[in-house]
Amino acid sequence: MDLISNLALGFGVAFTPINLAYALVGCILGTLIGVLPGIGPVATIAMLLPATYALPPVSALIMLAGIYYGAQYGGSTTAILVNLPGEASSVVTVIDGYQMARKGRAGPALASAGIGSFFAGTVGTIILAAFAPPLTEVAFKFGPAEYFALMVLGLIGAVVLASGSLVKAIGMILLGLLLGLIGTDVNSGVARFSLGQPELTDGIGIVALAMGIFGYGEIIANLAQPESEREVFASKVKGILPTMQDIKAITPAILRGTTLGSMLGILPGGGALLAAFAAYALEKKLGAKPGEVPFGQGNIRGVAAPESANNAGAQTSFIPLLTLGIPPNAVMALMVGAMTIHNIQPGPQVMTSNPELFWGLIASMWLGNAMLLILNLPLIGIWIKLLTVPYRYLFPAIVLFCAIGVYSTNNNVFDIWIVGVFGFVGYLFYKLGCEPAPLLLGFILGPMMEENLRRALLLSRGDWSVFVTRPLSATLLGLAVLMLIIVLLPAVKSKRQEAFVDPD
Repeated sequence: MDLISNLALGFGVAFTPINLAYALVGCILGTLIGVLPGIGPVATIAMLLPATYALPPVSALIMLAGIYYGAQYGGSTTAILVNLPGEASSVVTVIDGYQMARKGRAGPALASAGIGSFFAGTVGTIILAAFAPPLTEVAFKFGPAEYFALMVLGLIGAVVLASGSLVKAIGMILLGLLLGLIGTDVNSGVARFSLGQPELTDGIGIVALAMGIFGYGEIIANLAQPESEREVFASKVKGILPTMQDIKAITPAILRGTTLGSMLGILPGGGALLAAFAAYALEKKLGAKPGEVPFGQGNIRGVAAPESANNAGAQTSFIPLLTLGIPPNAVMALMVGAMTIHNIQPGPQVMTSNPELFWGLIASMWLGNAMLLILNLPLIGIWIKLLTVPYRYLFPAIVLFCAIGVYSTNNNVFDIWIVGVFGFVGYLFYKLGCEPAPLLLGFILGPMMEENLRRALLLSRGDWSVFVTRPLSATLLGLAVLMLIIVLLPAVKSKRQEAFVDPD
């Protein structure tokens, strides 16, 4: 009964005209900045934070939350249409979504992303409402050793989902880990690998690295081809909505992705990102069914599962923020900033001292997801119109938006140079046949892994057995070893190579 009365209170708050208007503004803004390559939710929310001073606290947070999950959807749109992930968690969507667009199936890819996102968002919101207090107990059980083991598992998962040779995938992960070490040492505070550049003491920005490798690298690869051989989609776009066969394929994938995302989103530390990678790895492990397109060549399950996991993770990542006061990602850290602006202390007391804000925000998430579905499914045709723009006009626009987005993150010209350098690196990877997704995961998880490894060893006074004596940590490391053994088995290895043969 408590849950029903709390949700009634939440919907009462969310259904007021002012809050509905701000939820709509947030969703439209989020989708727009997700669709525009280079301008992510972090930069947008950071720029809009001063504008929330004049708004009521609930309306401000509802709008910022709308921008966040709107951008999750918009990021998948750009990933599918122009091979440019708007969000780090959309990296996996690029693999099959872009291949579907190349084959004229951009419409079904976008529709399955929208349907998966709505379903996962709804489930994530219900979980947040019903299980927020008990689920925080799960997060409490995770110490540094468990976090380190979880990240090792995530990196092994990245090897499993990487196309091409295992050696190249491991090499890319190691390169990502090394790039993640650039910056300031966690314990001593000494700058390392910064080459005397003060801008590198904070490390390489994730936005600059992702935009360079995926955005500029793709542009250079396209420009390196004669105009007659470049990607032309417009003439190939046929149906907009998924077929019955597509719906049968994506339904179980959406359910699996939602379950994974809901669980991993609760854990502070990149849960939504890990969920997207894990969901894709799971679908690939289950394999393509007879008559289905192989993974990496445009399988619709490779779009629906990670998008569902990503959205469910985005919703449940509010659990550690609202109940523990721990921001699990950069956007949640900005939400903490928005709360502080309005003199609200994030943490367990929000639920008791500010029930209107807590439950109003939860109810607005469901409304926001419904708005996104209503807004975006009819607009798929407009997004597909992006494909009719001649490449000679499209690529300067992408370069410009990437440069604006990267510059606005830190107001630093050095970041634009970094994007240029990684654009060239991305082109080299393309020529060498290396999959850059594991590099990105290694880069994101590297600093977190190092911090948790060193913290675990400090607490155990240098005793390495702490990783195998704690049950949760030992289980996660055991799963990582098992996954590695399975993927190295000759039968699995040969099937994996078959799945990644490029279509002629």
